[in-house]
Amino acid sequence: MDEWERVFRQHSPLSPHPQRRRARPVPRSAAFRCVLKYLHGAALAQGAEYQLRLSLFDATYHHFFGRTWRSSWQAARATPPRSFRATFNETVYFHTSLNHPGIVAVVEVVVLAKKGNGDSQHLSCGFGIIPIFRCGSEATDLATEDRMLKLYHGTPRALLHPHFQDPVEKNKYLTVMEKSHLQYALKPHQPLETIIHLLPENLLISGLQAVPGLLPAHGDATDCFQKPRLMKPVTCYLERLSIRLYPSLEEFEEELLDLLNSDRLLQANAAPDGEEVAVRERRLHIGVHNGLRFVRAPQVAVLVPEAEEVLGGCWEAPGSRARDAGQALVLRSRIHLSEMVPHPAFVVCFQLEYVLCSAGRAGGKAVSGSARGEAADMRSVRWAVWRPAPGISDTDVVLPLRGGACRGPCQTLVYQTPPSSRSSWQGKHVESGTVQFHVSTDLEEHLVTAAEILCKDRDESEQPPTPSLRVPVPRRVPASPRGPGLSVSQLVASPRGRGQTPPQDGGITHLEADLGSPNTEPCADDQLQALPFTPLQVPIAAVGLQAGSSCVSLSRASLARLHAAGFPEILDRNQEPVEISEPVELGSFNPRLEEADPLQGNEIILQFLAFGRDAQGSVEGPWPRTIFLTFQFYRFPPITTPRLQLVSTDGGPVTGLTMLAQHLVRVNEDGTLSTRPPGLQLKYMVDPAFLRPGEQRWFLRYLAEHSLQIDVWDGDSLLHVGSAAVKLEPLLRQGQAAVRTYHELEVATTEYEPDGTVLGREALRHGALRPLGVRVAVRGRLHLCLANVGHPCEEIPGQLLSRSRIGPAPDTTVTIPAGSWRSLNAAGGRRTVRARRLMDVDGELEAVLRSHRPEQGWPKQHAWDLQVISAYRDHIKGDSIYQMLSQAITATRTVHAVLGTAEFFEFPLKNPYSIQHTVTIEVDHPELSVILDPREWRHFKELTKSVTPVEEEMFHLRDDLKPQVYLRPSETVHIPFKYQTFSADPAVVVAQGPSGLGASAKADTSSLGKSRTGQTKLIQVSFQVSGGKPIALLRVKVEPQPHVVDQTFRFYHPELTFLKKTIRLPPWHTLPGTPVGIPGGQPEMFVRCSDPDIICETKTLGPGEPQDIFLKVAGGPSPQIKKFFVAIYTDAWLAAPVQIWQFYLHSLQRLDVACSVGQLTRLSLLLHGTAAPRRVRAFTSHPQELEVDPNGAFVLPAHGIQDLYIGVRPRRAGSKFIYLNLVDVEYHQLVSSWLLCLSCRQPLISKAFEISLPAGGGRGCNKRITYTNPYPSPRLYFLCTNRPDLLQFKEDSFEVAGGEVYTIGLRFAPSQAVGEEEILIHINDHEEKNEETFCVKVLYQ
Repeated sequence: MDEWERVFRQHSPLSPHPQRRRARPVPRSAAFRCVLKYLHGAALAQGAEYQLRLSLFDATYHHFFGRTWRSSWQAARATPPRSFRATFNETVYFHTSLNHPGIVAVVEVVVLAKKGNGDSQHLSCGFGIIPIFRCGSEATDLATEDRMLKLYHGTPRALLHPHFQDPVEKNKYLTVMEKSHLQYALKPHQPLETIIHLLPENLLISGLQAVPGLLPAHGDATDCFQKPRLMKPVTCYLERLSIRLYPSLEEFEEELLDLLNSDRLLQANAAPDGEEVAVRERRLHIGVHNGLRFVRAPQVAVLVPEAEEVLGGCWEAPGSRARDAGQALVLRSRIHLSEMVPHPAFVVCFQLEYVLCSAGRAGGKAVSGSARGEAADMRSVRWAVWRPAPGISDTDVVLPLRGGACRGPCQTLVYQTPPSSRSSWQGKHVESGTVQFHVSTDLEEHLVTAAEILCKDRDESEQPPTPSLRVPVPRRVPASPRGPGLSVSQLVASPRGRGQTPPQDGGITHLEADLGSPNTEPCADDQLQALPFTPLQVPIAAVGLQAGSSCVSLSRASLARLHAAGFPEILDRNQEPVEISEPVELGSFNPRLEEADPLQGNEIILQFLAFGRDAQGSVEGPWPRTIFLTFQFYRFPPITTPRLQLVSTDGGPVTGLTMLAQHLVRVNEDGTLSTRPPGLQLKYMVDPAFLRPGEQRWFLRYLAEHSLQIDVWDGDSLLHVGSAAVKLEPLLRQGQAAVRTYHELEVATTEYEPDGTVLGREALRHGALRPLGVRVAVRGRLHLCLANVGHPCEEIPGQLLSRSRIGPAPDTTVTIPAGSWRSLNAAGGRRTVRARRLMDVDGELEAVLRSHRPEQGWPKQHAWDLQVISAYRDHIKGDSIYQMLSQAITATRTVHAVLGTAEFFEFPLKNPYSIQHTVTIEVDHPELSVILDPREWRHFKELTKSVTPVEEEMFHLRDDLKPQVYLRPSETVHIPFKYQTFSADPAVVVAQGPSGLGASAKADTSSLGKSRTGQTKLIQVSFQVSGGKPIALLRVKVEPQPHVVDQTFRFYHPELTFLKKTIRLPPWHTLPGTPVGIPGGQPEMFVRCSDPDIICETKTLGPGEPQDIFLKVAGGPSPQIKKFFVAIYTDAWLAAPVQIWQFYLHSLQRLDVACSVGQLTRLSLLLHGTAAPRRVRAFTSHPQELEVDPNGAFVLPAHGIQDLYIGVRPRRAGSKFIYLNLVDVEYHQLVSSWLLCLSCRQPLISKAFEISLPAGGGRGCNKRITYTNPYPSPRLYFLCTNRPDLLQFKEDSFEVAGGEVYTIGLRFAPSQAVGEEEILIHINDHEEKNEETFCVKVLYQ
């Protein structure tokens, strides 16, 4: 026992700061090896002896922790020229899980000096700081060569000074020791991780020190940590364990409960309330300790009183006396300790713990805490340690229990021991109680016992289980009978006072559980470690729309067709047509030309001309008859265009699969085509007079770096056709009066297959921007013109239009001024206010005058009105004076808030009194906050080029988290404020897309210019001294501004379920707005979501690997559309986002369908009528694979129920999504929407064929195959194929007699590409069930 106590007393590390231990889960501990080689410098004295002392320090919280390590004393020797060196060459090992850049190692240099009386003393002559982790919580990547550590004058106690600043290099109070340094080497040490379970965390230990459980160094080596070797463990078994508390169990628990109940009432300062403290459970923690730490987390077992055990018919503790019957706590399980090592410092520790709860009384019966839902309280009452004697194999052990204010291995306060006068007839060693058990190490005995136990467990398992919240633990051999498990108290327990054990994580069984004490470091065996190839959410690429060079050079014939189509001309400021420019190379933007342009006004024109099917695209999906577009340009409100019909060049509506582009013609409300010129033209007026100061440069940067995302929708089915992106750089005029470019955009759709998991890193490899489960198909091409006409600021057309009514011009032009969301007074100009009567201003006074006016002549009425007004003025005089005084100390600040962007400003606060005051700052809105961190304050001042000073530790936080600042008499300080909102503007959150198209088309064109002043937000900030007296008031006027959308994502998901998606970020240097030349390589990404109910976080796979954004969104009922935004940052202070992504989540009713390729599967959907009858029609995204009945429009009765029959015939195996919309054809509104999740299996192939065909066009090829009717009767068969674009049948059906042979004629269409195709031929019966399937492999050469 002496050896264990010596090691335990000598190694007691100081705990880290409490804030560090709040991190959950605790990261894995990292092991390090630090070699301190020599001390070199001119400040050393020859012959003097020096010592190095190493400690761990938390620079964030100014807190030393761990235990200081001391080297041996070494004398300094002279080295040329004029320098001295003290050589140490000592190695220090440690491991820590506090992977934060603020965790450092501090080296102190101590010299042995002589006093005047001849005695020696230790003096500190300098110190240095060794960084352990760099930014990003990764270990410092040090090379194998040595490092020189510069030293500072003074002692490490300087780090505790309030003016200490992190990083140290910027601290003006530290002075560097010239020509002095310490040579050292620090690097990770992997071999140390194998013995982490023997070493406490944050303990600095030398390689020459002995560690219990570790063999000495092998051979000539003296460092046992270089290649550590573990001692061989011995397995011990503890059984028939019992604990006796004196004078008796009943008296002990009664005294304990009385003291706890009195303490509860004393803390609450309350009188007895009828509630009492009751015992819920008695637990025993059993673990092996090596003097430094628990080798493994202690096991937890439940003890029961011996009286209950005897009543249960179980064994009785041996040696019990008649007078002590039932006064012991017994354990009916066998404890298995496999980590015991034959070393003097290895002991078995026991800790007795009581789980207590408050119990009231109802009707004379106790009501347990669990029934009342209260949390439990855990108290440690006794502990003991036992060191097995060498060679022990089978014996009984009796140990005295300990208690009181003595330090134990579990690091908890323990209940007091009884006074020495009590129970004097018992020995002194048993006054606190005893624990007795039988120990053995015979393995054969326990193998036999295990078989008996397994039989007993099998008998018990046949009984009905009782409700429990326990987590099952795998059985071990030797096993033990199952006893009563711990109740719900383990899950709800919470400490209420000092010295109480906090609740442990995980479940507990009767035998054991891997639970450690709160100050015990987790080892490798008590927690499951995630493997590097865990199943992961398949990421999708964030750059699905490639906005490349879409500018097209038109030939003369194309220009002639464009002119003949009748599209409206785009005119410059001189009313001259703007010619279409030739394509220019992207990236040639010169900002100086834009700044020097005298025409600072920009008239941005978007002219949508035509839409056509892609020549090389797939023929899957319906071709729309009408379309509408949704997009958002710059910070203007989102646009949903009116319905546009596709009209062929001959003037009629488009039919069939024509390859040419069809013109876009507006549709009237009655469904007829408009007689206006074709196309849709939108104008955006951007005048610097309506922009914020400096926003003109921001707008030019937007045009140079961003692209416009356009969504194309089917105007009839309200299905999403696809998305397109166009670079906006061609809109930069570069000194020209006007520019116009013609663009042809690919409209692509992204189909996400059902979510799956991928084992391994295949889907996460670097650069994998085309992940699994994503299919991109080009649906068509959108033709449009982009134009920018320059204007002087005072000549912008439409500048003087009324802000309340701006609508479409007669030539199908929609005018949208940039100042539509700003006040008209922002542009300057005088403001005239007309005086009004007092009755018109004050509604309360008007009500009083009108309700109590006497029915007399006018003079008396007028006199009575004056009396009422005088009395009313006297009544409100106090409030008026208070308002006038408040206005005298009120300052107003206007903030133009953009989603995700932090608006920084400073408020000069002056103390108007001649005495000092402590001012409390109160803000009535959470989005406005005071910047308390000086590093964040300094960061925003560098961004805004502010020259005011920054003070360290300027603010003090009260208990209610309100900041306070100390002001000297008549002193003025600058208070830093930051306004930042992550909630989207309600006017922007209106979902674009299919719901309610008929109403939104007109609303978006008639309400664009309405004033947005009603959305202005006022925030009050009060600066109060003692007594709540304000010395200054700040009124912050927040004017929300629309934000820029860089990327749009649209997901379709089953209703009322969670959408979980992982989106892979593109390389950080490709994101517009990211800083260039960041030291340390790739920066860390941060994300914030506009919806607080959405889980949004970033995941980094490792250095050099891509970064992912994980989303978890709760879907609503169908057909709800949820819209939210995600802001992406590259700076930790979230100053301004580099990207803002827009997300749409369409919630659809889910229908799972299991089917076979080529075979028709019939189902029915139940339609519920709305409040009014509707004329509806069903539309599907894959009409070739999904049939609906009725196929046309039909009437859905009000509040009625009707069946919609569908037939699914998939063309390829695997999982697939098909969308089904039920649309009101009169009002173009979405009534219902379904998501069909197909699980298609491949049919059985009965025959296979192979043919070769020439590629590159041609007339195709005719072939024949035979089919024999296997039935004796005539049968009707139907033919279908999975590739109707490559194979046509001579006849789609045929009838053949029983046993006869029929020849099927095939027509193979030519292919333009070389390759191999597998074409399936399905032969189905009259019920469309598959009879046989043939496979034809076609080689196009």
